[in-house]
Amino acid sequence: MIRLLVAAVLLVGVAAAPAQAQSLDPASQDALDKTLRILLDPAARSGEVSRSSQGAAVDQQVRALAGSEALTQEVYALAGQVLSELVQGTGGDTQKMLQALDRAKTDPAGFAAFLSPATQQRLRELAVKLSDKPR
Repeated sequence: MIRLLVAAVLLVGVAAAPAQAQSLDPASQDALDKTLRILLDPAARSGEVSRSSQGAAVDQQVRALAGSEALTQEVYALAGQVLSELVQGTGGDTQKMLQALDRAKTDPAGFAAFLSPATQQRLRELAVKLSDKPR
């Protein structure tokens, strides 16, 4: 599940590393806000995924896993929550973001451990919903 969230975050070209919360400069905050709008707004997301075959492939994986538009939206909303926490944690540092992406690929549980308790709970709840849906 965490790998899919990382892929969803990558869909819009951003990932981040966990760390203590830091203030973002205005440009980083603006980039985060725009990215969150893309993740949360199905129309904006559709426009973004259509720009690359990789984006379309990730979106297709998310939709296949979710099985419904409502669960697809929940996956993207959780990806946005994860992204927001992690970007805030790095202060928008691109190198830390790329390092975190590499770590998340090989240690998804370790990556998830740096999330807030509320986000971890939301991740568990979504994982249950996805595992309970008929295949």
